[in-house]
Order: sequence, then structure tokens, then C-alpha cells
Amino acid sequence: MKKNFVAILALLAPLFTFAQYDPQALAILDAMSTKYKAYTTFEADLTTSLTNESDGVKEEYKGKITVKGDKFRLVLEDQEVINNGTTVWNYLPAANEVNIDNFDKNSDEINPSKIYEIYKKGFKYLFVEEKTETGQLCEVIDLVPEKKDAQYFKIRMNIVKKDKSIQSWTMFDKSGNRYKYTITKFTPNVSAEDSYFTFDKKKYPKVEVIDLR
Repeated sequence: MKKNFVAILALLAPLFTFAQYDPQALAILDAMSTKYKAYTTFEADLTTSLTNESDGVKEEYKGKITVKGDKFRLVLEDQEVINNGTTVWNYLPAANEVNIDNFDKNSDEINPSKIYEIYKKGFKYLFVEEKTETGQLCEVIDLVPEKKDAQYFKIRMNIVKKDKSIQSWTMFDKSGNRYKYTITKFTPNVSAEDSYFTFDKKKYPKVEVIDLR
């Protein structure tokens, strides 16, 4: 009986290494991060999806994100999120409303412009497998937050093996929601003025401004 128990533990051992600092995963993540940090700006077309199997939810949207250093502008079908590194504007076209808040760099919120370096603080990481997604051979890596009360319990990244670009990432929350972001087009070093990363009220007549600062 004791021998059987030991044998079972040996078989399960790889599972207990799940949320660790895997050197293979780190090498892949570092190569990916170096790639994106070399760009002064970039723009990406995204397909975003929300699924929850238990609730029967399956939704999909298209969007675009433009990034310049700490600044980004995320344009979705039903909202725009604009961040100039210190202030965040959340514009809702249907309501013609914009919410303004300070940007907290220490927040646990996932910053879509920094997905390529979030692993560097507050996460453990593990190489999972190699898998083909949309015709690209990807290295799959799981990021697990060190904080037990984090908003997401796992982020799964698919990184193209050939050039270390991000193919997609999926965020898993504790209520069963899965938020997946797939990059369908990527353009590095695009022209983007700093003014593009601020909300210009003059361009939105009669917009209701809600200042939460």
C-alpha cells in the first residue's frame, strides 16, 4: 500500500509544480517581452471573446489597440479606453458619456498595452505545451497570480514559437468567465501623436463628462 502511495505521488509530482517559476517559460517570456519593448509604437487588430460555459454565454467583438510607451488607446464596438499614462478616459458612445479617472500603475487591473511584461511582477509561470493555433505553432504558457484574491486566477498566453510574437491570451476569472484576446493583425512602429492618447471633448458634442478623480 505504501509503495502504491509513493508511486501515485511520483505520477502527480508534475501537477504540484504548476504555479512555479519555470525557467523554460521565463526564457520564452523574456524573448517575447524584448521583441515588443523594441518597438516605439505598435497597433494591433483584436478579436475579443467572452465565454462562460455554465451560463451559456458566448460573445465576440472586434477592436483595435494603439500603444506608445505607457500610453494606449483601445477602440471596441461599444466603448473606447484612452490612457495617457496618468489619466484614463472610458468613453461610451451609446450613452455619449465619458468617465475620467486617475491611472493607477499599481492596480491589479490587466493593462492591455503591457500584456508583454505583466509576468515580471506578481505572477508565477509554467510552460504547458506546444499547440497550433490559427496555423501558427505556439508555445503555451500559464501565468498564475501570487495573490490568492487576484481578479483572475490564470492567464494563458499563446506565443508564436517562430518569432515570439503574441498570438492570443486568455484570462480566467473565478466566476467562470473566460476573456480571450486574439491578435489578427499587427503593425509595429506606426505613427501616433501624443494627442491621440487623450480624450478631446471638442470632438464629442454634448458628451456627458463624469470626473471620478
